[in-house]
Amino acid sequence: MSNPFEDKDGSYLALVNDEGQYSLWPAFIDVPAGWTVAHPKDSRDACLDFINRTWTDMRPKSLVEAMNASA
Repeated sequence: MSNPFEDKDGSYLALVNDEGQYSLWPAFIDVPAGWTVAHPKDSRDACLDFINRTWTDMRPKSLVEAMNASA
């Protein structure tokens, strides 16, 4: 069986968690707890493009908030 995360012809979702971290997710697998759909079912490339455009700060949200509070 091939890796479902690397199927170039598969359908995917872009997910986001409460920390503002993104994930590419195969559309046929249930969204895991703690994650929500940020970009609907689409091609792998379209979801990766969305993630690359949107997730510009790799720091978790809680770290950003802590750094801003201490500044």
